[in-house]
Amino acid sequence: MSLYLKQSWCLGRFLVLVFVAEFAIHGFSNEEKAPNLSFIQEGTSAPEKLRYDYIIVGGGTAGCAIAATLSSKAKVLVLERGGSPFSNTTKIRKENLVPTLTDTSPDSFSQAFVSEDGVPNNRARVLGGGTAINGGFYSRAEPLFIKQTGLDEALVEDSYKWVERKLVYKPTLFRWQTAVRNGLLEAGVLPFNGFTYDHINGTKSSGTIFDKNGNRHTAANLLEYADPRRIKVYVHAVVNKIIFTTQGGSRPKAQGVIFYDARGGKHRAFLKSVSRSEIILATGAIGSPQLLMLSGIGPASQLEPLGIKVVLNQTMVGREMADNPSNGLIIPSPVLVDLDAPTTVGITKFGNYIESFSGYDFIALYGSSSGSQSLPNDFTVTFNKMGESSMSSREAMANPITNLGLILEKFVGPISKGYLELRNTNATDNPKVTFNYFQAPEDLRRCVQGMETMIDVVNSKSFSPFRYKNTTTQDLLNMMLNLKQNHRNSTVTSLEQFCRDSVNTIWHYHGGCVVGKVVDRDYKVLGVESLRVIDGSTFNFSPGTNPQATTMMLGRYMGRRILQDRDR
Repeated sequence: MSLYLKQSWCLGRFLVLVFVAEFAIHGFSNEEKAPNLSFIQEGTSAPEKLRYDYIIVGGGTAGCAIAATLSSKAKVLVLERGGSPFSNTTKIRKENLVPTLTDTSPDSFSQAFVSEDGVPNNRARVLGGGTAINGGFYSRAEPLFIKQTGLDEALVEDSYKWVERKLVYKPTLFRWQTAVRNGLLEAGVLPFNGFTYDHINGTKSSGTIFDKNGNRHTAANLLEYADPRRIKVYVHAVVNKIIFTTQGGSRPKAQGVIFYDARGGKHRAFLKSVSRSEIILATGAIGSPQLLMLSGIGPASQLEPLGIKVVLNQTMVGREMADNPSNGLIIPSPVLVDLDAPTTVGITKFGNYIESFSGYDFIALYGSSSGSQSLPNDFTVTFNKMGESSMSSREAMANPITNLGLILEKFVGPISKGYLELRNTNATDNPKVTFNYFQAPEDLRRCVQGMETMIDVVNSKSFSPFRYKNTTTQDLLNMMLNLKQNHRNSTVTSLEQFCRDSVNTIWHYHGGCVVGKVVDRDYKVLGVESLRVIDGSTFNFSPGTNPQATTMMLGRYMGRRILQDRDR
């Protein structure tokens, strides 16, 4: 036998042994294979009538995890009102984070809305939900959240790891993020906890759903775990009503949904089994309470004037809505900065979370809040008043893609709560949402504490390379306030005023179907059969520094729990 043949034979034998060992240890379950995603199709291809064991409304952050899990043992239908991120992956590239978020075209991944408080916001409108348009930062919930929701810690850990194997990466810390990290330590946000997914007081780096090449991996990628024989996902499929039956005076029972495709075609999807099938709403903190109301579950005083038949007068639907206020500073840098999403966070003992972006067009992001895509023409704060240059804010931002950074904070909670009301009976329109920012004095106090810490970071020695020498903190505060309000001569007189007048969203809104008020601890809708809500609308407060990790975990967790109950 020639040397080449001997080497080939040895290599082949080695690969066989590896194959056998891998099978013996792990087996080859559907969860370990990544099938093609041909089961994702346009809603126009759906038949007029469908029957499934589970109908999941919303293929978002939680919905994809639930669907992939349930498909291991049951027939699953997912109805997503938006499109697929796989149809245009350039939109989910790291460099397109801001353009994708601010895109207002009819088929965009992000649907803009303005709360009744006057603060601009966004809803995801794409398979993968918020994970397709967010900052990508991945960090687990604080232990308090797991304890209060009564989740099994072992299954929680297993569910987080299931998500992390598919989506999450350890980031590289570039110069800006490193300076922010060191500045946080100088500001006393201690200890330094290194790299960890865990929620721990101090400063740490954590995971990201962007890989090293800048590709975003969304919750839609969790569908690679699914059994393709048992799942169907229709995109551009808008559900406008849940169908209920009330036979013999029993409690209302969900039996199906009505949805429309992109051409206006009407479809009905029904549950297969009377006893073991369920409809699961996973359309988020805006969509889930809205759809319950449109289907007749909500405050009768709101539904009847719109001609909606009341199935269940449930006054807590749409209540206890909250949005974590975000306040921050855009910082023009005298040196070029890396394009980077958050990879570092400071968690203060007061309950503030401080994160940072760099290299994006933050003027487009925050300037658009007042209807402007740029700075006002007469906006002339001078950054270098005393020295080498008389560079104005406009000149300093002439190339915003390369020399702007943003440091922002949110805080735990918030305590302030609001509510959601229907605007009309159109499922594609935004309802009216009021968040009541800073209604609770404690929220305002925490905002001030976070701003004080952030200012210490900006003034730290570690951060000094990214500051114009003669730009004061007052300049930065005034600049942010002017950008937000789009008028001249606004001067910050106190951090309390700054918190109120420059408030933005951090897109972590939640509530509307809170556990104990609208759903029970198994996320079943109270007073109704065969209907659950599993998404951020059930949260009493936003978990962790960033909620996406926990929302995906919850989807996996509840999928496992539902299957366990099904087997009994």
